[in-house]
Amino acid sequence: MIPANTTLTKGHGAGNDFIMVPDPEGALEISAADVAALCNRHTGIGADGLIRVVRSAASGAMEARGDAPEWFMDYRNADGSIAEMCGNGVRVFAHYLATHGLASLGLGEHLTVATRGGDKTVTRESESIYTVDMGEYGLPFGAGGADTRVTVPGLGPRPALSVTMPNPHTVVILDSLAELDAAQLDRQPGYDPVPREGTNLELVVRQPDRAQMRVLERGVGETLACGTGTCAVAVALLLAAGTTEGTVPIHSPGGDLSVRIEAGHAHLTGPAQLVAEIALR
Repeated sequence: MIPANTTLTKGHGAGNDFIMVPDPEGALEISAADVAALCNRHTGIGADGLIRVVRSAASGAMEARGDAPEWFMDYRNADGSIAEMCGNGVRVFAHYLATHGLASLGLGEHLTVATRGGDKTVTRESESIYTVDMGEYGLPFGAGGADTRVTVPGLGPRPALSVTMPNPHTVVILDSLAELDAAQLDRQPGYDPVPREGTNLELVVRQPDRAQMRVLERGVGETLACGTGTCAVAVALLLAAGTTEGTVPIHSPGGDLSVRIEAGHAHLTGPAQLVAEIALR
């Protein structure tokens, strides 16, 4: 339970929005029900997820690591389920730490953050633009060709590529913007084979200047953007073009992001904004 009078912060990265809960010393116990209630867009504050801002040494997850970074991003999906990490969320997390004086992060400086998906180094490019080294991507089924099929509501069966970032993703490359618009992501897709731990679904269309994508996030629903999903899309587009490295500009409904794939690592660049502070009653 989060005590009354706790000041929460609402932030977003390219429209992917989060509730930041300050808990530096790990004093709070936040249940899945608490998360779901706060993230509810009708009866709560509303968000795609909740991030507990906690020191690694007090996090309940990182104490055994003597070399852990000072801060741990404890990320929960809107339904209260735990996720490995969030690419847009880690930028907002770093922006929160810098804005609230909890970490030094000037222009061009770096900050490493602990997550369940490994340590992530964030670089501040400008006042509100950050680049995150998201780490290595994975191809759980091999070399990178289509390895699964997804029945997308409104479109039917499509070949897809599985990518881990480390969150699980399934990427479908479509032929046209009309197909992208026709997909009914308010309905549950069908997967063959069915992912054991669930998956996030990304639909993307190549475009001359900037690829266009939509995303259905596990435990949330369709969102305006997804950082790890944007990285997975970049991997899929590069592999489909016959290469493994390059920079891919991508547009989601919430805004523009850019992904650079180099030496097996994904580097995600995009905005982070804090929009409100809310005192619980």
